[in-house]
Amino acid sequence: MGVKNLWDILESCKKILPLHHLQNKRLCVDLSCWLVQLQNSGRTPASMKEKVYLKNLFHRLRALIALNCSLILVADGSIPSIKLSTYRSRLGLHKAMQEDANSDATSSISICRKKGSEFSCMIKEAKFLGTTLGIPFLDGLEEAEAQCASLNMESLCDGCFSSDSDIFLFGARTVYRDIFLGDTGSVICYEMKDIEQKLGFGRNSLISLALLLGSDYSQGIHGFGPESACRIVKSLGDDSVLHRIISVALNMESQCKRGKKITKNVSCNVNKENEHVVVENWQNVEPNHQYVEVINAYLKPKCYPPDSEAVGRVCTQYPFQRTQLQHLCEQNFGWSPDQTDQYILPKIAERDLRQFANLRSTSSGFGVRIPLHEMPVSCPVSAIIKQRKVQGQEYYEVSWQRRDGLCNSIVPADLIISACPEKIPKFMERKAEVKKETGRPRKSSKATANGLHEPSANARKPKKLNKDAINKINLQLQGLLRDIDQESRALPEPVNCFPKTNSDNAIPELIDLCSRSPLPSSCKDAKSLKSTDLHVDIIDICQSDNEASSPGHEKKARELRSFINSIRKDLY
Repeated sequence: MGVKNLWDILESCKKILPLHHLQNKRLCVDLSCWLVQLQNSGRTPASMKEKVYLKNLFHRLRALIALNCSLILVADGSIPSIKLSTYRSRLGLHKAMQEDANSDATSSISICRKKGSEFSCMIKEAKFLGTTLGIPFLDGLEEAEAQCASLNMESLCDGCFSSDSDIFLFGARTVYRDIFLGDTGSVICYEMKDIEQKLGFGRNSLISLALLLGSDYSQGIHGFGPESACRIVKSLGDDSVLHRIISVALNMESQCKRGKKITKNVSCNVNKENEHVVVENWQNVEPNHQYVEVINAYLKPKCYPPDSEAVGRVCTQYPFQRTQLQHLCEQNFGWSPDQTDQYILPKIAERDLRQFANLRSTSSGFGVRIPLHEMPVSCPVSAIIKQRKVQGQEYYEVSWQRRDGLCNSIVPADLIISACPEKIPKFMERKAEVKKETGRPRKSSKATANGLHEPSANARKPKKLNKDAINKINLQLQGLLRDIDQESRALPEPVNCFPKTNSDNAIPELIDLCSRSPLPSSCKDAKSLKSTDLHVDIIDICQSDNEASSPGHEKKARELRSFINSIRKDLY
């Protein structure tokens, strides 16, 4: 929970940033907060049985992996002693023990242990999932958000994921409260510098709000709401607020015990009226006083120091365990190994490409532009295949080299520009060559491997003949057959198969039926042959007497009759 109403107080400092804002960042994750969010998003018995929370965690992690985010999963350790009463009340233990101090209390304790055991199993599953993805985890000494804040203060991470507002009280500077992976992914971010500039609240002021409003470590002071508490804290100032707030709190507490009603006017002027009882150094107050314990719990939480072995271990890179991930997804989600690879391998390849882009960017920062082929690490992208557009954004489909189980995937165009811009001109050249080949005039055929030709994709298809045209062609072929039969009888004079002209001097048209040209205009019905791909090889039947009666002529006539008959069969 954190501090009561603190998220509402910080609403003006909220920023909604695109998911792309997280790329190349090192982030700490309060694992318990994430699992509670994912569990509550679809809380049904079926969802728990189907491990929906674990599946959603997988998709959330793979999205951050693709952005080259270095993640550290932080789990809660032991419960701070100052928080035990709050923890028990949340589990309903106090209520159960008040109802029956004997049998019912025992059953309630067992229920609480069962709930704790169930959630601890979820934590273990999440840790194992992170390990297979190459994400380290750290078991905190006490509060996970305190450990995340400590790493953020020491610049060992760029930000923290947590929904507990008291993470600011532990010293965090950048907090991501929520993450959304929809069509346009985004994160909700809070910066401590914005809180200081817009609201005038530093870390001490936020701790003071926890004392007045209540938190996991204190119940607050009766009579203070968000507005009155903010006015009190602002009037005291961040530097001296902790020195003064104890006296104010003690005075308000005594008034509440005497039954006095605290009005807004009194709470606003309480600094002036009680200035004579302000303690100059709050640490001089009795160390066992509840307010001092709360302040110390926030200012000095139990965490691993930045130079500890545990912190050093999680700051190193861990390998991706593909086989273990496949087994986990098959066991919990029912996915096949190929399906798991389709989900995760493109994201890991994109992460590696971002790391390669960072390497080139670093070298360019020193004024050295190393050519692509001279880079000490080879580029993960083998070639660009085609351009893509996803949700209005430009992408490239690329082929990867030396990627087990992954051939092609799509990546943002700006990533290609930053990582390997030399591959874009090569892709454009190949694209222009293909366009040039497909843009040539239509050809009827294209060469094949065996030297023969087959119709090309761009060749014009022959027009489909209707029934009347087929009948006309059939009649013409029958006429040609009759003429050939007459020639085969060795007539003394050449046969003129064309209509006679009125002019005696007119030169009869001769048909060279061996060529692929259309029939002459003298046979009007033959014009329809122009629309077909039928090429009839017919010899010139207007020959001399000797040639007409030669055996070679008879052989050609037989071949011609056979060819014409085959054409007639094809027509029908």
